[in-house]
Amino acid sequence: MLSKIRISLIILLSICSSIQAQDAKKIRLFIIGNSFSQNASAFVPQLAKEGGIDLEVGRAELGGCSLEKHWKLSEAGEKAYKGKSLRELLSDGRWDIVTIQQYSLLSGDPGTYEPYAGKLVEMIRTLQPGAKLYIHQVWAYRNDAKSFGRINGEQRAANTEEMHRHVRAAYHKVAADLGLTIIPTGDAFRKMEVSRKWHYTKDTTFNFEAPQAGQLPDQTNSLHIGYIWRNGKLDFDANHANPAGCYLGSLVWYKTLFGGKVKKVKFKPESVSAPMAKKFRQVVAGL
Repeated sequence: MLSKIRISLIILLSICSSIQAQDAKKIRLFIIGNSFSQNASAFVPQLAKEGGIDLEVGRAELGGCSLEKHWKLSEAGEKAYKGKSLRELLSDGRWDIVTIQQYSLLSGDPGTYEPYAGKLVEMIRTLQPGAKLYIHQVWAYRNDAKSFGRINGEQRAANTEEMHRHVRAAYHKVAADLGLTIIPTGDAFRKMEVSRKWHYTKDTTFNFEAPQAGQLPDQTNSLHIGYIWRNGKLDFDANHANPAGCYLGSLVWYKTLFGGKVKKVKFKPESVSAPMAKKFRQVVAGL
């Protein structure tokens, strides 16, 4: 009798799982960007799966690629994206969501967006008239960066705060001009940066001039890669996101693109502590 009950339960669970799989909402997301969009969307598939979304992601991402370069490659029909052109990739079926972003170095300079952002958006709307268009607002470099992004031609921001302020203003302007929705990843990074408990502070006790092989400074609360040993040398990347920053960015994407209830999210990377993940969810929920 008990065996029959167990078998019935197994069958019932199997049927429920099948129904859930069939009911998963199918969404096709196409990303036009660079390494920053790769960082920010790194954990989006895991979050989407938890949220019952059957997600397909298409990518046209090139390291350090600006809006200008994406447009010029498209205009020339260059097959620069793993053997295909941007138009070919965008024409592959129906995309529900398309995102664009500016190269981080240029993101604070409004003069670098047009006419390229407008031309890209026009092309996307022609090829995918039913798609929702978003622009991904990138984050500022870490507060101990050797230099920051440009804000006016060759002029660079003096610090993280100034870079964020200019980046935010530039993204909001182009979003308003072109009717785009902003993915506010940079705002989430900034909220962590100004948090009394969660902000990153450079380790002043570490010997950066003569570091011992394999040893690293204290980088608690960093959202950026920062110091890392590569090929026997201490390397420094104050720009790109580490797993914590990627997770924070992915939560922003999940909420903004899919309306995900981030406070209820259970998934997190192993390297992100439970308290930090909870803070991320609170920050993103409040954006």
